Amino acid sequence: MAIEYAQRIRRIPTYPVAAGYDLGADVAMLAANESHWPPAAEVVEAAAAALRGVHRYPDPAYAPLREALSARYGIPSSRIALGNGSCDILLAAGEALLEPGAEVVYAWPSFSVYAHLAAASGARAIEVPLDGEDRHDLAAIAAEVTVATRLVLVCNPNNPTSTSLPLDELDAFLAGVPQHVCVILDEAYCEFSLRLGDPYASLGLLARHPNVVLLRTFSKAYGLAGLRAGYALCGTDTFRTAVDQLRQPFYVNAAAQAAAVEALRHQDEVERRVVATVAGRQALADGARQLGLWVAESDANFVWIRVHDAADDRAAEHEAAVVAGLRERDVLVRAGASLGRAGYLRVTVGSERDHERLLAGLEALLPH
Repeated sequence: MAIEYAQRIRRIPTYPVAAGYDLGADVAMLAANESHWPPAAEVVEAAAAALRGVHRYPDPAYAPLREALSARYGIPSSRIALGNGSCDILLAAGEALLEPGAEVVYAWPSFSVYAHLAAASGARAIEVPLDGEDRHDLAAIAAEVTVATRLVLVCNPNNPTSTSLPLDELDAFLAGVPQHVCVILDEAYCEFSLRLGDPYASLGLLARHPNVVLLRTFSKAYGLAGLRAGYALCGTDTFRTAVDQLRQPFYVNAAAQAAAVEALRHQDEVERRVVATVAGRQALADGARQLGLWVAESDANFVWIRVHDAADDRAAEHEAAVVAGLRERDVLVRAGASLGRAGYLRVTVGSERDHERLLAGLEALLPH
């Protein structure tokens, strides 16, 4: 007799990981929205130094990292949640807020992990289509909020479509959401956003809307994807307390803590990399448009490119052929079909050479 698993295991979708990490060294890695640049040398040294003490458990209060984030953002440390990447906090939020009979509302396509929250908890997921420019339709999302709604997720800038909304529109939207509903603004890519201005710009939302949580990560702009460290700036301390109750002890390892604290000391270096990423983003988008392709107005460290009409029932087939053809040319990108929209590619900003290889591949693979 086979092992019998809980029903929710059958409901939870498999996270769509990017294939191809075994392709070798000379590969244009444009699939995972990682930083093209490694962290500053001092950050690597801080992580290495922490390894000398790995016979001890990490600080269970995460005091140095909480205090460093508190100093940077002016948020009390009691209102800062930490996690093994921002996904850890997101999944814990689903456990803390959702249950059968409750509802979670989010745009689609958006971050793939959102679908896990309802599936794991037994809550009902309300997926609201993006607008014609692949942006969040805040009016449509607001219309779906009911007495059963416990959680609203807004990814800004949105993954996978790269688009964002200005803070005044978000502020007006939040003013209409009942205070008992938690709203998580997933800002994993906020450092790259010209529309949002800077990472401090959305902090005012916390003062005006205590039911809001700003979810962020060290994986993107700070270049620490391999260490997994995320954080949330919370309107109240109850959110932090709730998600902490649901997780195992020591959920951020010692090396990740040390690297994140040190990374916060090197904002000039982070800014230089953000500026370079934004310039590369524009060059990549311009190159794709010169091939006659539609590209969303990106505010992230990746671009969203349409390679086939999504309304065509063969969109996924054509998209898969392009992805396979690029892989044969040692260019790794993410297929839109795996992210909720067939006929598109999500392409991370890389080096100039990476972009040249991608664009040459697209020119060869797409019909003229």
